[in-house]
Amino acid sequence: MSDVKTLIAARAALELRPGEIVNLGIGIPNVIPGLLGDDANVFLHTENGLLGVGPRPAEEELDPDLIDAAKRPVTALPGAAYFDSAQSFAMIRGGHIDVAVLGALQVSIDGDIANWAVPGRDVLGVGGAMDLVVGARRVIVTMTATSSAGEPKVVGECTYPLTARGAADVVVTELSVFRLRDGALVLTGLLGDATVDDVRAVTGARFDVDLEDLREA
Repeated sequence: MSDVKTLIAARAALELRPGEIVNLGIGIPNVIPGLLGDDANVFLHTENGLLGVGPRPAEEELDPDLIDAAKRPVTALPGAAYFDSAQSFAMIRGGHIDVAVLGALQVSIDGDIANWAVPGRDVLGVGGAMDLVVGARRVIVTMTATSSAGEPKVVGECTYPLTARGAADVVVTELSVFRLRDGALVLTGLLGDATVDDVRAVTGARFDVDLEDLREA
C-alpha cells in the first residue's frame, strides 16, 4: 500500500468515534485496522460475518478461517462475534452500522457515489456497497483526488454507474477533507502541504471553503 493511500486511511481513521460500529470496504479502508490505537474503541464489522476485527495477523498468527470480505486474513479481538452473511446484511439494512468507509471512482457535488463499474471495462459486480451506503448512518469515502489518467474524482456529476445518490457525508483524499453540508460540498481540511489552489486544480466541482479541520502532517 502506497504512502498516499496510508495517508488517506490515517486521516479517515480520525473521523471514527469511540463506540461506533464501522464497516470497512476493500482497498484504502482496509489499511485502517493497522492504524487504530488500542484506545480507539471502535468495532470493525465485515459483511461476511465478523464484528470485532483486529489488525492484520503476523505470519505465525494467520488463521485461514478468519478473513474479511476481500478474502484477506484478519484477526479477531477478544469478545468478537461471528454470524452468517444473511445476519450481517440484516445488520446493514436495519441501520445498525454506524459508519461505512469505502473507496469510490467518483463522488459528485451532491454526494452521489459511483464505485463499482467503469464503462467499457469488465464488471465484477457491486457487492454489498449499495446496501452499505444507504444502510450506514454515516458514509466516509476514501480515494485519491484523481484517477490513474489524471481525471478529477470529485466531480459536478457522476458519469459512471451510480452506487447511490446523496449518500456521501465525508470525502477524504491525499490533499483534502470535504464534507457534504446542506446540499453543498465544503472543503474543511487540507492534508500535508496542500493548498486550496492545489485542491481546486484537481477537483471537477465547485466547493465552499471552511477550513475547520486541523492540517494533517
